[in-house]
Amino acid sequence: MYLSSKDDSDDALYEGVDRQSSRQRRKFIQRDRIKGHKRLFDDYFPEEAVYTSKQFRRRFRMRRLLFLRILNKVEANEPYFVQRRNSAGALGLSSLQKITAALRMMAYGVTGDFMDEYIRIGESTAMESVKKFSETLVRIFSDKYLRSPNANDITRLLVVAEERGFPGMLGSIDCMHWK
Repeated sequence: MYLSSKDDSDDALYEGVDRQSSRQRRKFIQRDRIKGHKRLFDDYFPEEAVYTSKQFRRRFRMRRLLFLRILNKVEANEPYFVQRRNSAGALGLSSLQKITAALRMMAYGVTGDFMDEYIRIGESTAMESVKKFSETLVRIFSDKYLRSPNANDITRLLVVAEERGFPGMLGSIDCMHWK
């Protein structure tokens, strides 16, 4: 579950203007990506995780099993989420870090920079992760989950809605619905 960024631009921060040119130089930031992965993994994924399944669901907005299913499918279908070493041989970010950053940015509407302290991911890599993650999700799951319902789906969904006390309701999510 480890992986790295295609480039190390996320490990740099603009430091200032070079005296001899107008080009800005970047300063390397040692983020300790491995420590970030270990903390994230230990908090949510081992048998005896720091946080409960209920806390996982609240924070990730899905069950752990679904998250892991998505993570495995994304890793298998997008090379960006396959761990690599950089030219110096150092391990990069794990898919767990990239996907967690992407999901949390999408779920909570936070910036890429917000992810750095806990997940240890730079802003540009977090932004790239959101882009690649969403493109990959659409590519993998759109045929089954991101399509309009067919006649059988509509019948089934209307029955479920009626059983729950909402006759005639189809597709209600957060008080928004479609026909």
